[in-house]
Amino acid sequence: MLRHLIASTLFACLLVCQLSAPATAETKNKPPNIVFIFADDQCFDTIAALGNEEVETPNLDRLAKRGTTFTHAYNMGSWSGAVCVASRMMLNSGRFIWDAESRYREADKERQAGRWWGPQMQAAGYKTYMTGKWHCRAKADQSFDVVQDVRGGMPQQTPTGYNRPLVDPKTGEVTDPWSPSDPKFGGFWAGGTHWSEVVANHSESFLKDASQIDQPFFMYLAFNAPHDPRQSPAEYVNKYPLKNVRMPKNFLPVYPYAEQMASGKGLRDEKLAPFPRTEVAVKTNRQEYFAIITHMDAMIGRILDAVEATGKADNTWIFFTADHGLACGQHGLMGKQNLYDHSVRVPLMVVGPGVPAEKQIDAPVYLQDIMPTTLQLAGAEKPEHVQFTSLLPMIDGQASPYEAIYGAYLDKQRSIRTDRYKLILYPAAKVYRLYDLQQDPLERFDLSSDSDQQGNIKQLFADLQKLQKDLHDKVDLGSLSDYQPGAISDQ
Repeated sequence: MLRHLIASTLFACLLVCQLSAPATAETKNKPPNIVFIFADDQCFDTIAALGNEEVETPNLDRLAKRGTTFTHAYNMGSWSGAVCVASRMMLNSGRFIWDAESRYREADKERQAGRWWGPQMQAAGYKTYMTGKWHCRAKADQSFDVVQDVRGGMPQQTPTGYNRPLVDPKTGEVTDPWSPSDPKFGGFWAGGTHWSEVVANHSESFLKDASQIDQPFFMYLAFNAPHDPRQSPAEYVNKYPLKNVRMPKNFLPVYPYAEQMASGKGLRDEKLAPFPRTEVAVKTNRQEYFAIITHMDAMIGRILDAVEATGKADNTWIFFTADHGLACGQHGLMGKQNLYDHSVRVPLMVVGPGVPAEKQIDAPVYLQDIMPTTLQLAGAEKPEHVQFTSLLPMIDGQASPYEAIYGAYLDKQRSIRTDRYKLILYPAAKVYRLYDLQQDPLERFDLSSDSDQQGNIKQLFADLQKLQKDLHDKVDLGSLSDYQPGAISDQ
């Protein structure tokens, strides 16, 4: 039986006192302040301190050095092409994917009943604040005490931002009508101030006010960055000359099962670059991806400085994560509607009193575990409907409650990931793929045809079906004999 089914028992462990660091007499008995910083589309491997030599993230590096990083944090997937929606519904409701989906249209009733994250923090005595991307059906302005500039799923798109850049097959000339730094295209520039800067501006203002009150505060700071259209000031784009941008080692011109897994030419995210993928298109998209991450990082630095300026930093917990990752040229894909680690795995860092500095925990968690973690910090009892698990036991040295990580996209993809292997199934294509993640972390070499792996594949398939039942997944995968091994390794 997978241990996530006893998550409620683990949650009840009284670990807050064990996690407490030496504190001043003024703060040791006060509920901690909580700052939740949320990126959009940020892959787990886009932070310099965690091993990416290409990208500049000095402020996210600050968090990594000050606190504990969960290196294997995941999103379960999505019931729609807008993966952001499913991720945020799970986060704010505390429910696993299919239970969150079943209540999707009743989200505002759930909020009114006090079951959503913001109202639960209010009930625990917190002054709550939200700014930025929401993308949930429940009303944001009624979910927090203070709400400013609620954004939609993504900045307004323009046709110019798709199918680019193009290369003339005869002359090799590159044409690209788009500029990530030109305000005329709107998007992140709509309203006159870049949306990441707006989040920082509002956060600073709230923190200045919060410094004058005794009530603990909970901040939900949701960037739209680095979601497309990936726009940032020219000085940030110039940090990444195209000649210096590396091609992903797991690059493919075309992913062989893209159409059958519903991540093909008709998907909006995949239309950002031309088909088949070209080196210049992938490098350009990655250049702009890194640039908007570095720009967002600068805004996060402003928020961290503002927390310090309150005089309450010693009693403040900071969480940073993203709603999901992004392929951005890996495996021939541009979007996040797939079950490879680049698209389901995210950064997750925790800073707070007593949290070990520069520590990494590689056991698996879900990003949505942050929600019950904050409830435990607030002294609130875990509600029965919350299925995710507090991270505090793991910070204190206990094992993960999840023996395996589940993944799903529509009815077209399913996966199970252990500490070593990942099995991916494409029901429409009747194909399965197997990767040894210890030997092949970039998921390049499909082992599904390996005769030595057949027993392993059978066990993983059975474990996946058990997870489906536990998570109320109604898709019938049939039997393993209905599937064929993947025909192509991603080399």
